[in-house]
Formats: sequence, structure tokens, C-alpha cells
Amino acid sequence: MSRVPSIDRRGLLGLGATLGAAAAAGEVVARHDGALGDVSRSYTNTLPWRSGLTDAPEAAAGGTWLFLAPPEVAFLNAAVDRLIPPDPTGPSATEAGVVTFLDRQLAGKYGQGAHFYLGGPWEKGTESQGYQSRFTPAQFYRHAIAAIGQAVARAEGGKAFKDLPADRQDALLKQMESGELKLDGPITSKAFSTMFLQNVLEGYFSDPIYGGNKDASAWKMIGFPGAHYDYSEWVTAYDRPVPVQTVGLRGRAGWQRS
Repeated sequence: MSRVPSIDRRGLLGLGATLGAAAAAGEVVARHDGALGDVSRSYTNTLPWRSGLTDAPEAAAGGTWLFLAPPEVAFLNAAVDRLIPPDPTGPSATEAGVVTFLDRQLAGKYGQGAHFYLGGPWEKGTESQGYQSRFTPAQFYRHAIAAIGQAVARAEGGKAFKDLPADRQDALLKQMESGELKLDGPITSKAFSTMFLQNVLEGYFSDPIYGGNKDASAWKMIGFPGAHYDYSEWVTAYDRPVPVQTVGLRGRAGWQRS
């Protein structure tokens, strides 16, 4: 078998210095010979790559639910829009795709509790101790939404949360936030409310690649231009909008490979 010539550390450093000098002079020579043959190309006043050729990462697309069941979607659609309702300033949570974000997160590593300690013991912890549950986040949502549905039906004459007027929905969300809404089972309404609000905010302001912040609408609302590689030019431009197009991790239409 033919062998590719080896190169020691001193030779590698010398090669790096040579390429660096050539690049500074405006010319880079790429050469490889030996077992693979002799292939050389010269690049003058340019770089050996072209922009826009990188494969864009996959994005979470809407249309189907990967984790959530229809009754859970109905509850979440109603609840998230009471936390972030529509107004002239910006989109509501559902308009921004927050429920799609929640579904994709619960169907993935976050929902599986991949980075959570779930081994017990499951004592009641303090608020400063964070998440204290035997359930993964996906299980936590599933049990909590079912228990909330039962509690709401008892309090509202059999009605579902989605069928209540906005003021009653707001009152129930406040009861959840304080823990006043009592749920059957080991999950408290306050614990769910804390996680739920955090996840809704994450979905509303996260990169659109994760399913929320549709069309970067929340970023545009607050004037955040997104995932640009360099902001150094505007670091000291206080109280002035950054004059660039809003862009996410997938880039924008003109950047992506056709």
C-alpha cells in the first residue's frame, strides 16, 4: 500500500508560516502530491472558497405535531396567547409559532430530560433548587395539562380552558402562578406555571430555526437583527438601530444555496 508522506511538527509549523505569508501577499498555493498524485492550484487575490455553499441546518417546520395531542394543543394555543396576546406592537405567541416550538422541544432531547438529573430522591425542594421532579419535561407537561384540564372543569362547570372568556383564563393563569389552583397528582400548578412561562419566552425569542419566532417577528419587534457574525461596527452605536437585515441561523433567502 502506498503511504502518504508524514510531516513532523516543525515541518507543519513551517508550512503554516509559508501559507500565511502567501495569503498575506494575495496568493495561496494549494498542493498535494504523493499517493494521491500531484494536484496544484493557485489563488490570486481571492480565497479558496466561495460564500453561500454551506448546507443550511434543518429547521423545525410546522404542519404536524410530533408530541402534543389535540387537547394539549387546544389548551396551549389558548394559554400562550393570554401570556403574549396580539397587539399593534408585535405578534401573539401563537402567531409567532410558540406552540410549534414547544412541541418540537418536548419531542426532542429537552422533552426527554437528556440533561436533567431524574434519579431521586424526590423530596419537595426549595425554589432556589430549580427543577425537582421525577418526570421528564415531556411527561411533566402531559401530566400537568391533564390535571389542569380536570381542575378547570371542576371550577368552571365542565368547560375547557379554551372555551372560557379571556378574563377567566387570565384569572386561572394567575391561580396557577401562585399555586392556588390545586391539581390532582404530584405536580403543582405553580411548578408548571414557572416552567411554562420560561418555555413560552424561549419560544417567542429563540432563533426561528427552532419553530418559534416565526419570520423573526419577535426580533424585528424589539430591533434585534439576529445571528450576524459581526456586530463590532455598532457596539458603541448606543440608542440607534442596527442598519442590517434581520437574519437567523439558516441565513436569508439570498444566502442559501439554491
